[in-house]
Amino acid sequence: MGISVEDLSAGLARAFARVGLGALSCAPQRLTGGAVMESWRFSAGGSDYVLRRAPSLAFMEGRPYSHATEAALIEAARAKGVTAPEVVAVLDEADGLGSGFIMRALPGTADPKVILDCQDPDGLLRGIARHLARIHRLRQADVPAGMPVMDYRAAIADLKQQFMDAGGDRPIIALGLKWLEDNCPPEVEPVLNHGDYRMGNLLVEGSGLTGVLDWEIAHFGDRHEDLAFGCMAVWRFARYDRPALGLGAVEDYITAYEAEAGVTIDPARFRFWTIYRTVWWAMGCLKMAAQWRSGADRMLERVVISRRTSEQELDLLLLLEEDAPDAERAPDVQPVRPFSDLGEGREGELAEAVSEWLGTIKDKLTGHDRFQLAVARNALGIIARKDLYLPQLIEDRPMTDAILSGAGDLAHPELLRTLRQMVFEKVSVDSPKYPALAVARKKWTREN
Repeated sequence: MGISVEDLSAGLARAFARVGLGALSCAPQRLTGGAVMESWRFSAGGSDYVLRRAPSLAFMEGRPYSHATEAALIEAARAKGVTAPEVVAVLDEADGLGSGFIMRALPGTADPKVILDCQDPDGLLRGIARHLARIHRLRQADVPAGMPVMDYRAAIADLKQQFMDAGGDRPIIALGLKWLEDNCPPEVEPVLNHGDYRMGNLLVEGSGLTGVLDWEIAHFGDRHEDLAFGCMAVWRFARYDRPALGLGAVEDYITAYEAEAGVTIDPARFRFWTIYRTVWWAMGCLKMAAQWRSGADRMLERVVISRRTSEQELDLLLLLEEDAPDAERAPDVQPVRPFSDLGEGREGELAEAVSEWLGTIKDKLTGHDRFQLAVARNALGIIARKDLYLPQLIEDRPMTDAILSGAGDLAHPELLRTLRQMVFEKVSVDSPKYPALAVARKKWTREN
């Protein structure tokens, strides 16, 4: 599956010879993470580099612009003082590596676990805010031609079409789409949005920002979208209690941004884009399974990430229930109880047994193979927990149709209770350690 290290090394050698850089001095190593593109680190001519490439050419179909345009955008941002990696080569067909580009490696780490444990999270948060303001100063004349300009209503319609193409049967996502349609704000003067400005795409050394990565979905739009995206629950990782990128308070993040950008942030717009991007990432997760099924990318992470859709449904319901009548918001979720059985081993127990065996070979693997093993064990854990808890399915097309038509909303008796129970059970299977689940448990049940 995928490209071999030997073929990758040969292709990189051809690319470096073409642009006049040194010979490779070590084999490329696959970096962990990256929900969309592959990243490989290697050395050549005494310097370190990172290759960013698509898993297949089919994977690039329908994307808003090419890797060549993304590379030109990064260079344009660097020219305006944005801290981003230097692009040294864009892949050519003759290189035999597909679509991608090569960057000079920057110091620091993108590992959220390391970053969130830094000595000065408040100072880092202010620096990240200031840097986002710097990105937002770029205008269309500063960047390559053809960068998309977001039409808010068209973007919502596109999400809705993606939802229907994926079955259109998730009531909580439908509730989010209907809310977006009913609350879409008027458009404002567009600025360059990075589009993926959040923990995981920021390089940090010590407590200082050293690079902004992954510009593949940059576009012109509302600055509030970029600000809100980094504050979503999913990008706080283990620090749910620090709403701004897992580093601190949203108020501090916005204050630092406003001081640098010379603008005032609108809380209502911030909430709109938080809900929009939660629906957006829910659809992004959901589509991972389709990419795996189609063969565009058969990497294990794709199909496992698709199960993180339920995390976003949970976050979305926590956001939307603020609009429900008080009477509907009382704690009413039944705690998830394991299903007890005797006799021969159930399917979930078989999955658990395989996972335990895989754990015994963990120390024999390194790099991306070790990461893949962890993903495989996570997939087996989902199977085991589903068999243990037998949760109610979260798909319900009739309920979804009623919500989208306006016939059902959070003021409807029992709807919120039903949705809470559905997503609570689903996340308990898909991601039992997801921090928002503990928050929901405390808020929705009568248990501590």
